[in-house]
Amino acid sequence: MKTMTLNRPNTKAMNYKVKKVLGAIAIYCVLIVVCAIFLFPCLWLILSSFSATGSLYDTPGFFPEAYSFDAFIKLFTDTANYNYPQWLANTLVIAIFNCIFSTLLIIGTAYVISYFQFKARKGLMKSALVLSMFPSFMGMTVIYLLMTQFNIVNNIWGLILIYSCTAPLGYLVQKGFFDTIPQSIYEAAKIDGATNAKIFATITLPLAKPIIVYTALTSFTWPWSDFILPKLLLIDKSNWTVAVGLMQLGQNEFARFAAGSVFIAVPIVVLYFFLVKHMVNGMTSGAVKG
Repeated sequence: MKTMTLNRPNTKAMNYKVKKVLGAIAIYCVLIVVCAIFLFPCLWLILSSFSATGSLYDTPGFFPEAYSFDAFIKLFTDTANYNYPQWLANTLVIAIFNCIFSTLLIIGTAYVISYFQFKARKGLMKSALVLSMFPSFMGMTVIYLLMTQFNIVNNIWGLILIYSCTAPLGYLVQKGFFDTIPQSIYEAAKIDGATNAKIFATITLPLAKPIIVYTALTSFTWPWSDFILPKLLLIDKSNWTVAVGLMQLGQNEFARFAAGSVFIAVPIVVLYFFLVKHMVNGMTSGAVKG
């Protein structure tokens, strides 16, 4: 009887370990399958950019039979009809200035709504929440008419204006981050005679570095890959962004399309690798309290 009593805990422990190992194996298998599903299109696009024929229909299977760097060379040299360097420069200008303006507006909006108490505060929050529920393409006609009235259609700065003005609607994550900053810090600064501007500059901004990095990165990546607004507002080829320009390539230029897609993805991937730590901290901190 004593032997049986002593073996029961060991058996239970072994069963628990076996179940734990099997559960971990199942989770890893699922993750590997999911990663393979997501990585396969990326791998296919990268290999297609090195296709020697350049056409989508000349590939008998999933991957090209012959490989070449011609698509990347033509991407930057053959600019008579498809001026990829100019489109890339336009996209970079739009992304950089939108990153600056949108970050300032979003951070400012989130801080004001989080820190200050005023009568229209709840009304503004509800209005912003309702407006953000509607898809952006629902207002495309109105946006186009407004842009024509102000005579800024086919203008890169008009596109930057649209991106920047609509950015503050996405302030909720940033507000959640500011809500996590203890009010006692602000009260101590006020006792010391600090103004609201000084509190924001010397206390809030240093503490808000993670959410600022997250906001800047998302503000940069949004216009970098957007297609609908640039297609609607930019008419001349010289003003096109990369997304609009690549969509004009023919089916026989698929290798160049793939090469352009791969090349434009590199800066975003590099930025994410360098800033992902700050992004995760910003998003998780902002999700603690709304």
